Amino acid sequence: MSDFNDFNNPQVAKLPRHLKQFIVDQHYEHYTPVDHAVWRYVMRQNYAYLKDVAYYPYIPGLQKAGLTIEKIPDLQEMNNALAQIGWGAVTVDGFIPPAAFMEYQAYRVLVIAADIRQLKHIEYTPAPDIIHESAGHAPIIADKDYHEYLSYFGSIGAKAMFSAQDFELYEAIRALSILKEMPDANPDEIAKAEELVTYRQENIGEPSEMALLSRLHWWTVEYGLIGPLNNPKIYGAGLLSSIGESASCMQADVAKLPYTIDAINYTYDITKTQPQLFVTPTFQNLIDVLEEFANTMSFRRGGVYGLQKAVDSKNTCTAVYSSGLQVSGIFTGFAQQNNVPTFIKTTGPSSLSVDNKELKGHGKDYHKDGFSSPVGKLKGSEKALEDYRLADLDKAGIEVGENTNLTFESGITVQGRVKGMVINSHKIQVICFTNCTVKDAEGNILFDPSWGVYDMAVGDRITSVFCGAADKEAFEEIVYKSNTNTVHAEHDANTLELHKLYQQIRNCRQSHTGYSNLSGIWQTLQHNHADDWLCALELLEILDHEEIETHLADEIRTFLEAKAINEPELKKLINDGLYLIKHPVEQKLVV
Repeated sequence: MSDFNDFNNPQVAKLPRHLKQFIVDQHYEHYTPVDHAVWRYVMRQNYAYLKDVAYYPYIPGLQKAGLTIEKIPDLQEMNNALAQIGWGAVTVDGFIPPAAFMEYQAYRVLVIAADIRQLKHIEYTPAPDIIHESAGHAPIIADKDYHEYLSYFGSIGAKAMFSAQDFELYEAIRALSILKEMPDANPDEIAKAEELVTYRQENIGEPSEMALLSRLHWWTVEYGLIGPLNNPKIYGAGLLSSIGESASCMQADVAKLPYTIDAINYTYDITKTQPQLFVTPTFQNLIDVLEEFANTMSFRRGGVYGLQKAVDSKNTCTAVYSSGLQVSGIFTGFAQQNNVPTFIKTTGPSSLSVDNKELKGHGKDYHKDGFSSPVGKLKGSEKALEDYRLADLDKAGIEVGENTNLTFESGITVQGRVKGMVINSHKIQVICFTNCTVKDAEGNILFDPSWGVYDMAVGDRITSVFCGAADKEAFEEIVYKSNTNTVHAEHDANTLELHKLYQQIRNCRQSHTGYSNLSGIWQTLQHNHADDWLCALELLEILDHEEIETHLADEIRTFLEAKAINEPELKKLINDGLYLIKHPVEQKLVV
């Protein structure tokens, strides 16, 4: 974004450049009167139903997140409210890659899809939308234990290994969600898109760390239940934002399983209701399970395991030496002895960092062709080279300006003139050589003097390997970004007329004036928009609450009841709407 709007929110202001690329303007003026009516309908239904089945902070949480029943939230208002609990919010275009989504959470910023579901998808949409993201995710943020879990999950997810297959699946899911929200989507195209999602889900191979973490995220953050197994409450945003599934999920035919690390073995389908849900007794249990999984991940295991994951990933990864030196690049190989790394190699632009800050002169422009270096101790030395003091260096013949010959336990040899060293916190991290030759135990050339200066990383072990560059800002890392954009419909004259009718009703309800226009609105609805049910419902709501034009109210009620019978897919929506007219939500949400 050229003019980045941080909404005067500290959390949003801290976002790094590589995450800002996903942010889009909300364009609040693009929301139509129908969009606001869809929001209001869902929120009123949620308020009426979720106050009994949602985890207790949900209703006050709406207010703490800057949300009201009456209108789609404005990002500035949300940020003003969320800042009070140490969070922020930004709008994006639909699904963003899981790695980026996780990292936003680590920065305590909610990612909110700018668009809102169509009326025909009012109960549920597979596409992320502002109802799901704000009414689903934001209210529960007010709970301290939960938002600690969410940000901790983000910090772990930001280091998870992901694969090319992960991104292919992400692209397929994103394309399907966009198609399903297009007003005139071709059914054949939707069917093909669904087949592609299924194919990629079934052919993803061994799931990556990110794929498994995404499952934990799905069964907690999106579809989690909390409390006793036989009487849980909803806290997952996918359920909180679905007026259909929030009710059906509590039925006995949806299995309720205790939430353990076993949840990583359950895949999910974003286009269907969930066949089972997981119940956690406490939010602390969520952290315990996450910690159990994190202990299996490359960033904690390092070594051969982590390096192999990095090679398989084919993405920019970082290997961390025990000296603290971080090597970032695309890892294409490594050598090992007895399951211990002895040599690492990257190809293409690479960089060296310490504490996630790139070392001066060791950026990807300098190491543009890759980086390679031994790992381990020098032969005959009990002390790790990184821990050598002046006397140790003298004894090993490592002196600036002098030629030296190093032999590692692995048999790798390094011969050359010492040009300089990088030392931080009493740890030797890099030794630079000129006129240097590096060979493996078999005598194969690993580095030739004609290639220039040889920068040898120093470290006894590879302690951690994670996805992404250590210094993302300096590396100018571009997280995978889709080229598929959400399609926004052009409204024809008939649709624009319907928008005006919705707006007139909205004005009437808010100003308590203009009741004389209601009969004319109904006539236009009947003649030109007979398929509509929500506008008719809002019209009836005003007539009933104001106790005016009872004959007109009876006519509209008869129309809606007949539509509920003749169009079964609308039965629950209309009947729920009629119920709320008779049993209106009493508490107003005031920010």
